[in-house]
Amino acid sequence: VQLQASGGGLVQAGGSLRLSCVASGRSSSGSGMGWFRQAPGKEREFVAGINWSGDSTFYEESVKGRFTISRANAKNTVYLQMNSLKPEDTAVYYCAARLSGSYYLDRNYLDWGQGTLVTVSS
Repeated sequence: VQLQASGGGLVQAGGSLRLSCVASGRSSSGSGMGWFRQAPGKEREFVAGINWSGDSTFYEESVKGRFTISRANAKNTVYLQMNSLKPEDTAVYYCAARLSGSYYLDRNYLDWGQGTLVTVSS
């Protein structure tokens, strides 16, 4: 499946952004999906995950209560609503389609989007 992430940009601290990830090709409706991010000089880290039906979600501790992952299977789209953004949220954000196993581990994801840059100014 091909994944196209969008919605990144420059925002002030405390602001909000919504990222979108559209899947094409093989349907992703049966796949769990995840968002990861990679800040400059740092390793890629898990941000949020959602199962195929959307009734189970998973979050990295630092984004709990601020970020919300959701999906619209009819549109083959996964979203990441990011509120109360902080400068430390600055990173390239990637969406990915999970193959199996823990949502928290990037090795369990098969397909990756190209990334969208989020920059949060202080």
